[in-house]
Amino acid sequence: MCGKGLTLSFATRPIHDLMAHAQTLHADLKPYPGYRLRQLLGVGGFSEVWEAEVDGGSSVALKFMPCDNGMAAAKEIRSIQKMKQLVHPNLVGIDKIWCYENYIVIAMELAEGDLDDLFQAYQAEFNTAVVPEQVCMYLTHVAHALDFLNSRQHRIDGRLVSIQHCDVKPSNMLLYGETVKLGDFGLSVQTSSNRKMNAREGTLAFAAPEVFSGQVSSQSDQYALAISYCYLRSGRFPFPQIDSFRQSWPRRRPPPDLTMLSEEERPIILKALSRVPLDRWPSCLDMMKQLTKIFA
Repeated sequence: MCGKGLTLSFATRPIHDLMAHAQTLHADLKPYPGYRLRQLLGVGGFSEVWEAEVDGGSSVALKFMPCDNGMAAAKEIRSIQKMKQLVHPNLVGIDKIWCYENYIVIAMELAEGDLDDLFQAYQAEFNTAVVPEQVCMYLTHVAHALDFLNSRQHRIDGRLVSIQHCDVKPSNMLLYGETVKLGDFGLSVQTSSNRKMNAREGTLAFAAPEVFSGQVSSQSDQYALAISYCYLRSGRFPFPQIDSFRQSWPRRRPPPDLTMLSEEERPIILKALSRVPLDRWPSCLDMMKQLTKIFA
């Protein structure tokens, strides 16, 4: 149960290009000794998430990511294994990683749902967005996780690096009781500088301007967190939608439309949405502290 007694479950999302793989996954399948699939929880553009029973009766979530290239699969597994080493109360715990047929499989904690599910539940039951106090509480949890990742304190392959998640959005913010944990590290990037060249990838509606230029900055995740705040508060995005990363960030794009927020909230979010990364807040938690004060 989360927020005003709302009961959440993962929403099944459009299958898209996973249809070619879907026939190999079904209830009662055993993709690893001791794991039996129960039910499909959700489908995104690049993965399926299933609830699975583990010998002994406990339940976990299994994420299946299609990968037909052995070298690419090995690289992805190494990347996720590095993230598995990072432990924080607001990061989803990863148990095991393995290959099954043409999938990379990640076993992780089973959540009650995600913040996009919460938004949809509010819409269905109350025809409103999520109440601001709850948005602030949950996104403060996410801010703690992001500041932990974004801090240059992680020793990986002998280097101290920071990590940009690179796909911060409500559907990757998972609910465990009244705690939110950030998940899905498939696009995460390690960096030892304020900017780094990187593939143009992620979720278009939440991507920072520098991502469209093939870069990631030390404040790219903060930008996506601010977009997530706008969405959860209103169901709206502050910019017209863009169809492809192939489009450069349009110079003619208007300033963000923040009329979905109160006058007190707008300057806080406007700073986080600056086109210049260094003009954003020093940390995600700094932004959330300012927003939380408004509703205290």
